[in-house]
Amino acid sequence: MTDLTALQYTAEHEWIARDGDIATVGITDFAADQLGDIVYVDLPSVGTTVTAGQVFGEIESTKSVSELYAPVSGEVVEVNDAIDAEPEAVNADAFAAWLIRVRVSDEPVGLLDRAAYTEVTGAAG
Repeated sequence: MTDLTALQYTAEHEWIARDGDIATVGITDFAADQLGDIVYVDLPSVGTTVTAGQVFGEIESTKSVSELYAPVSGEVVEVNDAIDAEPEAVNADAFAAWLIRVRVSDEPVGLLDRAAYTEVTGAAG
């Protein structure tokens, strides 16, 4: 199980796990629950530059389409291709079903810890 307190979060419901200059990015369990059954995810290609706070893709469910916002700036170095084949994996375990990995070019600002994120969502810790 993922240690949720070791992650950082955005108010737009993305999570970030840092390993040196590589940030693994996904959507939170709260976001996955709110979206409902996820049926499609549109992600950038490896080599794409993303900018913190800007849209980097979309996630579509049976309820709606939502934009994905980059929590960090940098170059996409890996995309979780398994999500393309099985987008419902995000619903099964949002923290295991990462979306992209980014080589971070600038230190991110405005990220939240788990306690602050749960305050934003009103969800239990």
